Amino acid sequence: MKLVQFYRKSDADKTVRVGLWQENGDVVPLAGGLTMKQWIAQSAETGAPERAVFAAEDRLRADEIALGAPLHDPGKMIFVGLNYIDHAAESKMEVPKVPVLFAKYANSIVGPGDDVIIPEEVDECDYEVELAVIIGKTAKRVSREDAMDYVFGYTVINDVSARDLQLNEGQWTRGKAIDTFAPMGPCIVTKDEIADPHWLDLSLTLNGQTMQSANTRDLIFDIPYLISFLSRTMTLSPGDVISTGTPPGVGLGRIPPVWIKDGDVTEAYVEGIGTLRNRYVKEKV
Repeated sequence: MKLVQFYRKSDADKTVRVGLWQENGDVVPLAGGLTMKQWIAQSAETGAPERAVFAAEDRLRADEIALGAPLHDPGKMIFVGLNYIDHAAESKMEVPKVPVLFAKYANSIVGPGDDVIIPEEVDECDYEVELAVIIGKTAKRVSREDAMDYVFGYTVINDVSARDLQLNEGQWTRGKAIDTFAPMGPCIVTKDEIADPHWLDLSLTLNGQTMQSANTRDLIFDIPYLISFLSRTMTLSPGDVISTGTPPGVGLGRIPPVWIKDGDVTEAYVEGIGTLRNRYVKEKV
């Protein structure tokens, strides 16, 4: 299933609902009035998500709805840095022996088609396409062998980064966890639809020019390792997000560097999931 959060354009309160996303962009709303996080948690209690669990309402045409981020309120968003060898090289950093981790928060999440706001003080705004994993049930001290049983599905995240803050302040959080700096979407694809998440093409274009093009087979730390590693010391809950890292081709690694400017547009793509398109707007204070 491809699951989205959406609202009817005609609804004054823009109430977010969960729906099944169709190939033509139409959406079949799911009954129950749950958010995606609530729906994932309920699926953990009732077993594997099945279409028959919900009584579907009438289909809504694509022009009747607007998509939001497929998950707007995760308890945790854990990002993995330097998880492709060539990206570590272009960043002039050593290949890590254990996963390099940092966090973003719900304030950073925006959806497909939403604007990313570049703060006035940021001059070196960068893009990073990533495959993100959505946790489906509570995981604590999970073995690598069992880790995939805890996956609900996958989505696309653009780990937008302010390199001038990230690399000059001795820590990454302020340059990473900026408002709107985690575009997500367009949907969550349940894990049964992805035969092998470690064999997916992913790419990113900037104003139509391909900047990143790689495959998840090149991940240093794969998904089972990351889930097992993280769950040793922190409990992963339904709806938590693990963003697995970006491949080479980021603006930081180019000569000269390429920074995102006011009016630029990125399209982040992961095979089997879709394309996440966002425009960038420079904050004016």
